Amino acid sequence: MSNDPVLNPGVDVEAMDTEAWRAVLHPVEFAILREASTERPGTGRYLDEEGAGAYHCAGCGQRLYDGGHKFHSGCGWPSFFQEIDDGALEIITDRSHGMVRTEMRCSRCHGHLGHIFDDAPHMPTGKRHCVNGFALIFVPEGEEAQKVLAMHRQASKETRGQ
Repeated sequence: MSNDPVLNPGVDVEAMDTEAWRAVLHPVEFAILREASTERPGTGRYLDEEGAGAYHCAGCGQRLYDGGHKFHSGCGWPSFFQEIDDGALEIITDRSHGMVRTEMRCSRCHGHLGHIFDDAPHMPTGKRHCVNGFALIFVPEGEEAQKVLAMHRQASKETRGQ
């Protein structure tokens, strides 16, 4: 059985150490999810994705966002006005870089996703969840999530030469 929480939902993500995460994540995903890095604006996945479906955590596969909650904010990262379900996100006060911001993480694997801002008054919640595209895997509506997640992991391994 795989030690990858995307391929095997039974994996205990709390027991995974840095090297275990490094073994399953693409280097860019690792930097964002495990080291709280940020992709350059306009360079991440899914910025222009408009299809129906769900966005899952690239670390553990948990569903995080519904495609119907996505909007174009012009900030350079995929933006959503709310999470897919209560409890999908873990909210933390981020005091790094001389600022105070609201950080969001996946509630299952605690992977860094991005930040939440109160600058979307035209959206139902008034919030903009500014998410690193490389922290997400999009599963189009009607497709089997496990199959799409597994294909993503396989493609990631191939780009790393594994």
